[in-house]
Amino acid sequence: MNEDTRYEAVRSRDGRFDGEFFFAVETTGIYCRPSCPAVTPKPHNVRYFTTAAAAQGAGFRACRRCRPDAVPGSAEWNVRADAVGRAMRLIGDGVIDREGVAGLAARLGYSARQVQRQLTAELGAGPVALARAQRAHTARVLLQTTDLPVTQIAFAAGFASVRQFNDTIRTVYAATPSELRAAAPRTRHRRTAAPTAGIPLRLAHRGPYQAGPVFDLLQREAVPGVEEVRGAPGDRTYRRTLRLPYGTGIVAVDERPGGPRAGSGAHPGGWLEARLHLTDPRDLTTAVQRLRRLFDLDADPYAVDERLGADPRLAPLVAARPGLRSPGAADPDEAAVRALLSPQAAEELVRRCGKALDAPCGTLTHLFPEPAALADAEPEGTLRALAAALADGTVRLDPGADREEAHRALLALPGLDATTAAAIRTRALGDPDVAPPGVPASGRWAPWRSYAAQHLLTAGESRTS
Repeated sequence: MNEDTRYEAVRSRDGRFDGEFFFAVETTGIYCRPSCPAVTPKPHNVRYFTTAAAAQGAGFRACRRCRPDAVPGSAEWNVRADAVGRAMRLIGDGVIDREGVAGLAARLGYSARQVQRQLTAELGAGPVALARAQRAHTARVLLQTTDLPVTQIAFAAGFASVRQFNDTIRTVYAATPSELRAAAPRTRHRRTAAPTAGIPLRLAHRGPYQAGPVFDLLQREAVPGVEEVRGAPGDRTYRRTLRLPYGTGIVAVDERPGGPRAGSGAHPGGWLEARLHLTDPRDLTTAVQRLRRLFDLDADPYAVDERLGADPRLAPLVAARPGLRSPGAADPDEAAVRALLSPQAAEELVRRCGKALDAPCGTLTHLFPEPAALADAEPEGTLRALAAALADGTVRLDPGADREEAHRALLALPGLDATTAAAIRTRALGDPDVAPPGVPASGRWAPWRSYAAQHLLTAGESRTS
C-alpha cells in the first residue's frame, strides 16, 4: 500500500486494515487504527507506521477512542517465514521479557545487532520497543479488567520496575495507571474480575469468523483431562490446561462471537470472549498469543477469501463459509505428538505421563506430557523419536522456528510420513500455505493452501453428516 491507498482506508474507516498499519496525526500527537471513528485528518497531517511501537517511538500516544493497541495482530507475521516474521512471532510469545534481545537473536540464529538493524529498518522500531508496546497493552488489559494491585500488574506485564511501568503508561496512554483504571467501564466483568475468577478478555479478530467449524474440530480432538468442550453447537465453551513459562493456566473461550451492533458504524470484525486463570500473571501475554494462534485470530479473511474464491472448485465453499479459519495450536510440541495419536491414545498417554494439576478444575486435571517425559517413558518407535527430537531441539516448533528446517527435521525421523509432517506444519507451526495431502492443489491457492484444505475438509464432513 502507498500513502494514497492508506489514506483512503483511513478516510473510509476501513476496518479490514486494523492492525496492518497505524496512522498518527501530527496536530494532535495521537495515533489510531484505520477504522477510528474520529474526524478524518487532512492528508498532510498524517503519518503512517507499520507497528504501534514505531508510532510510540515517534512520540505519539494511543487514541483513547479507538484503542489501537486492541486490534488483531498483522496477518503478515503469520505468513512470513523470514527473520522479521519469525522475530515478531517470538516477541508476541514474550521471548524478550523472558530472555532479552540476546535470547531472541540466539533463537533466530543472528547477532543482536543484526536483529536490531533488520527490525528497525523494516518496522521502524527495534525489539525492545516492540516488546515495550506489548507490555503496555498487557498492563492496560490488567488495569481495566482485574482488581490486581498496580505493583503486581507492573511486574506481571513484564516491566523491570514500577517506575518503568509508570513512565511507559504515561507515555503511551497520556494517563497514570490509576487514571487508566478509573476510565474503564464498570461492567459486570470488571466487578467480578478478582484473581480467583480469572481474567476476562476479548480476543479480537478482523472480518467474519466461522466459529462453528473451529469448535467442531476442537470437540472432535479434545483429550479428556486436558481439554473439554461444553454446551450445544452455537453456544459452546472450549476449556483447556496450559503449560506456560512461569506456571500453569486454565483458559476458556466461548463459541458465541461478540461484535459491534448492526448499524453502529463500527469497524468490521468482532471478538471471542475468553477467561484466563493463571498461577502467575506474568504468563498473560504468552497465554493470549497461544490462544490467538489456536483460533487463528490474526488471519486476514479478506485476502484469503479473495484468493480462494477466484478458484472454481473453492468458490462455492468460500461463499458458504466466509472467514473460515485454519486452526493452529496452543502448544506446538503437544500438537506434534497428538498428530501421531488418536484422541483415545492421547488420553491414555495423559493418564500415564501427564502432570496432575495442583488444583484440578472440573474435568481438567492434567497438563499434557512434556516431550522429555515422553522420551523417557516411551519404547522405541516414532513417538519416542519425535519426543526426543523435540526435547533436545533437533526439531523446533516454537513460534520463531524456521518452517522449512523443521519440516526437513520431521521427515528425517523414523516412521514419520509426509502426511503427518504436513499436519504438524499446519497446526504446530501455523503455516498458512501447506498443500492438502493427496490433493492436486492449484497454484492459485497459494499462499493460503492450508485454508483451502480446511474448506475441503469442512465441506466433506458436511456432506457426510
